[in-house]
Amino acid sequence: MPARLQVPKMYKLFIGGKFVRTESERYTSVKDIISGNKVCNISKASRKDIRNAVVASRAGFNVWSAKTGYERGLILYRLAEMLEGRKEQFALEISVTSGKTKKQSLKEVMKSVDRLVWYSGLADKHGQLTGSVNDVQNGYFNFSISEPTGVVGILLPESMPLLALITRICAVISSGNSSIIIPSETSPLAALTFSEICATSDVPAGVINILTGSKKELIPHLASHMDVNAFDFAENNTEFKKLVQNLCANNVKRFIYSALNDQQNYFNDEINENLQQVQSFTELKTVWHTMGL
Repeated sequence: MPARLQVPKMYKLFIGGKFVRTESERYTSVKDIISGNKVCNISKASRKDIRNAVVASRAGFNVWSAKTGYERGLILYRLAEMLEGRKEQFALEISVTSGKTKKQSLKEVMKSVDRLVWYSGLADKHGQLTGSVNDVQNGYFNFSISEPTGVVGILLPESMPLLALITRICAVISSGNSSIIIPSETSPLAALTFSEICATSDVPAGVINILTGSKKELIPHLASHMDVNAFDFAENNTEFKKLVQNLCANNVKRFIYSALNDQQNYFNDEINENLQQVQSFTELKTVWHTMGL
């Protein structure tokens, strides 16, 4: 009897809440870092896919930013529930593609769950913590309120394929922004499986978009897009840093350098779970109003 031919899974791009084939029809393989065997196939996104993701992300931002912080917190908590329910699968995928032990991989997954829970609690509180009532002349009432920046591009590091993803997504979307993510190029499987959780959760379409492929090819198109409002640079490799900064300057796009030199820093709650992480992706709007007699 002939040996059974294995059928590897083909992962598509996650754009606008849907799994779509790349416009270029290109793909590449993800291999087991130890054995060298093929694990799955993944799509290689193109410039056109970036443009489609920005359109979807803008639509997602309009819906997401209109929700209350309380609603966003509930949805983030739901993501944590679903991630914990598939913790064994995530731990296995991280281990296979990064070479970490099962124990190390599971530790990364559980910290990712905890981080989602923390930001779900902050979602309806950061407005009160960052806003203020300002002391102005008599007859006027003046206050400042926090508003999301808009569409944010996120470039993730090669290490910590899940924890880095969750940490940066939480910092961006908890205040109402939408995101376009370029995940780890060598270990993208955890990010793609997380997109399956997003697709079946309460996250509105377009809030989280994940595009796999060559960072060298995708970064210039995302960083230079005129409808992207900010760029979160979490990549440890600074090869692209100057390029991204120059491209962001074209439309005065906010550039946030969030890379951590030591990958173990992602487990540090003091560094990653604080108000400043959210403030980096918000704007303060000040409103004047005359007082009634």
